[in-house]
Amino acid sequence: MNRPLLLLDIDGVLNPYGSPQPPVGYTEHRLFPGEDPVRVNPAHGTWITEASAVLDIAWATSWNDEANQLLAPLLHITPLPVVTMPRIPFHPSEKIPLIAAHAQQRPAAWIDDLHTPQAHRWAARRTSPTLLITADPTIGLTRDSIERVIAWATPFSAP
Repeated sequence: MNRPLLLLDIDGVLNPYGSPQPPVGYTEHRLFPGEDPVRVNPAHGTWITEASAVLDIAWATSWNDEANQLLAPLLHITPLPVVTMPRIPFHPSEKIPLIAAHAQQRPAAWIDDLHTPQAHRWAARRTSPTLLITADPTIGLTRDSIERVIAWATPFSAP
């Protein structure tokens, strides 16, 4: 069996935008002129590195290649594969066929803050194990979510 895949969104997950002040542990960075600052928690880099021991990780974000150019260095992680998304604005359900094509028949976990009903239907219909974790955009990615993904993926990663 192939290693499981983690599909990782940024806005609302690694960049919580839903509160006036960043959550504890986040610092703000002006990465996009004229836009709100991006909130980054350096612990996320450690968590992503830990998860990479049992999962292949890919960006599934409207940031596309900018995730590797702008965010990966702040998290101190190596560049990740990118599931290329449409130009913004696009409806969150437009991610599904792109994610489905990338995941193919591999076990897949997907962390996003905007899982649509179509995403839940896609996950339920897959013949491969699938885990959706919906992040709260006021909090972002939590240690509990990463631990849940690692625990879910570990049985699929065993040699």
